[in-house]
Amino acid sequence: MAKPEAAPESAAERAPVKLAFWTLTAMVVGSMVGAGVFSLPARFAEETGVAGALIAWAVAGTGMLMLAFVFQSLAVRRGDLDAGVYAYAKAGFGEYPGFFAAFGYWASACVGNVTYWVLIMSTVGALVPALGDGDTVLAVAVSSVGLWAFFLLIKRGVKEAAAINRIVTVAKVIPIVVFVLLALFSFDPGVFADNFGGADYAGSLFGQVQGTMLATVFVFLGVEGASVYSRHAKRRSDVGRATVTGFLSVFAIFASVTIVSYGIMPMGEIAELRQPSMAGVLEAAVGTWGTVFVSVGLIVSVLGAYLAWTLMAAEVLFVAAKDDDMPRFLGRANAADVPVPALVMSTVLSQIALVVVLFSEDAFDFALNMTSALTLIPFLLAAAFAVKVAAGRGGASRGTSGEIAISVLATVYTAFLLYAAGLRYLLVSLIVYAPATVLFVMARREQGRRLFSPAEAVLLAVSIAGAAVGVVALAAGWISI
Repeated sequence: MAKPEAAPESAAERAPVKLAFWTLTAMVVGSMVGAGVFSLPARFAEETGVAGALIAWAVAGTGMLMLAFVFQSLAVRRGDLDAGVYAYAKAGFGEYPGFFAAFGYWASACVGNVTYWVLIMSTVGALVPALGDGDTVLAVAVSSVGLWAFFLLIKRGVKEAAAINRIVTVAKVIPIVVFVLLALFSFDPGVFADNFGGADYAGSLFGQVQGTMLATVFVFLGVEGASVYSRHAKRRSDVGRATVTGFLSVFAIFASVTIVSYGIMPMGEIAELRQPSMAGVLEAAVGTWGTVFVSVGLIVSVLGAYLAWTLMAAEVLFVAAKDDDMPRFLGRANAADVPVPALVMSTVLSQIALVVVLFSEDAFDFALNMTSALTLIPFLLAAAFAVKVAAGRGGASRGTSGEIAISVLATVYTAFLLYAAGLRYLLVSLIVYAPATVLFVMARREQGRRLFSPAEAVLLAVSIAGAAVGVVALAAGWISI
C-alpha cells in the first residue's frame, strides 16, 4: 500500500526570505529617510535658531546613536529574539508590557504612514488647490487609493518589496544631497548669523531644544528597522552592522539639511513655509525649479519610506502572533511569506488615521508628533531591557562597562523624550493603547489562560484611567489634535 504523501508545508512554516547586509541597511535608511527630512527646515525654525538646532542635533544624535548601539548589541547578545523592539520589551518586562510595545510600535508605524500621504498631497496641493495641505476630503480620497494600491503590491511578496525599497532608497537620497550642496552654494553668512540666537518668538534655549525633540524622534524612526526584520537576516551580525551604518549615514544628512537652511532665509520666514518646507528654502536659493526638484524627490522618498514602514508594521504583528501575544489569525502568511492578515490590519489603521486628519488643526504636525509619541514607550522598554542584559540579568552574561553605560544613556534619553513630548501626546497615546487590550484578551482566551495577572491588572487600570482622562481632556477642549 502506497505511503500517503506528507501534507504540504504551510507558508508560515517555510524558511523566511533571507536578506543580505546591504538590503538590511537599505531598510534602515529607507525607513528613516521619508517625510520627516523634507519638513525639517520649518519644523526647526518654528522652535529654535542655529544654536538650539546644533544642541538639539547633538542631543538627538548622541541619544539615537546610543539606541542604535543598543539594537546592535541586543541583536548579537540576544540573537534568539526576533522583531526587535517588541521582543525586547517582552523578554525584559513580561507579556503585557511586551504586548503594549508591539501594539504601540505597530500603531506608530501606521500613523506615521499617514504623514507620507499628507505630505504628498500637500506637495501636489501647490498645483491643485483642492488638495489643500493634504487634509481635504479629496486629498484623503486620493491617499486612500494609494494606500490600498501599496497593499496589493506588498501582498505580492517580501523579497520583491525589499528589492524595490533598495532601489528607491538610492533614488531618494540623491535629491537630498543635491539640496544640501545647492544650499551651501547660496549660503549667506549674514543671514546665518542673524538666525544664530533664534527669533523673538523663540523662548529659552532649553525650551527651544525641547520643542524640537519630537521632530528628531520622527526622522530617526526606522533606526531599529534591521532588528525588526531580523528573522530575515542572512547573518545575525548583519543586523547590528546595518543599524549603525544606516544611522550614521542618515544623521549626517538630517543635520546638514537643517543647518544649511538657516543660511538661506530668516528663520521667521522659514517657519511660515508650507510643507514640504525644504522646497520653499530651495526656491529661495535657486528659483522656482528648486520647488519642482524637491517635490519630485519628496514623492519618490516618501513612497519608498511608506513601503519600508508598511513591511515593518506587518512584521511586528506577525511575530507577536507567532509568540502568542496577538490573536492567532495575525500569525498567518501567504506563499510569498507575506503576513496578509497583519498587513490588512495595518492598512485599515492607516485608513482610519487618514480620516482623523480631516478633524485636526494641523494634519501633518499632529500625525508626526503622534507617531513619535506612540514609539517612545516601546523604545524606553527596549533600552531598559538592554540595561538588564548588560547587567547580566536579561538572559545573557554580564556586559562590559561600556555596554552598561551605553544602555543607561539610551534609557535616560528615551525617558527625556517622554518628558519633552508633554502630557498632551501621552494622554492621546493612551487613548490608542487602552482599547488595544482587546487583542491581548483574545490571545489569552485562545490559549485558555488567565486574562491578567495582578501586576498586569494594575497596568491595565492605569492605561484605562489615562485614556479616560485623555477623552475628557479632548471633549473639554483642554487638549486638541
